[in-house]
Amino acid sequence: MIETFAKVWQRIPKAVLFGVAILVQCALLILMVADRMQILREGREVTLQTRPLDPRDLLRGDYVTLGYDISQPPAGALAGQPSAERNPIVFVRLAPDGNGLYQAVSVHAAPVAVTAPDVLIRGRVSYSCGSDMRRFCDTLTIRYGLESYFVPEGEGGKLEQARNEQKLRVVAAVLPSGRAAIKRLLLDGEPVYEEPWY
Repeated sequence: MIETFAKVWQRIPKAVLFGVAILVQCALLILMVADRMQILREGREVTLQTRPLDPRDLLRGDYVTLGYDISQPPAGALAGQPSAERNPIVFVRLAPDGNGLYQAVSVHAAPVAVTAPDVLIRGRVSYSCGSDMRRFCDTLTIRYGLESYFVPEGEGGKLEQARNEQKLRVVAAVLPSGRAAIKRLLLDGEPVYEEPWY
């Protein structure tokens, strides 16, 4: 069986194999772009307040590093509970406050039903507690994939200063599955960067 496969493999021209490899890579890139487009097009918009970060982690290249008020919610009922893995995926229920900013209301180990205007966002716990590092801490540190944003060269300093003064907000698109992507940045309530769908 293996010898037959090896003989067939050797008869395929290298140009055909090269062409197939290029097509597979192009298909993967198209799938990644289509996935991002789906989030930005179909996701529900939520506005998040950014927070100042440790100055040692300010600007890396042309990326602005972002932290959020929703990044360190109390674990609630999950506190002290065991998790199946070291950095588990969790679902955070967000609800708008009086200013229209979404705040973390509760954290769940599995998706739960929410009704509008609440939204469920998926994130990964980046630090676990206990001697085996498989328990939920009292306060969680969660990453949502919204922690950095590419900006044109030389623009990062202005945005970091606005972030540290809490004048920078992020509008994220969140799908019902909980996946999220940054849709636009707001500086003093005005859009400064809009994420293209492609």
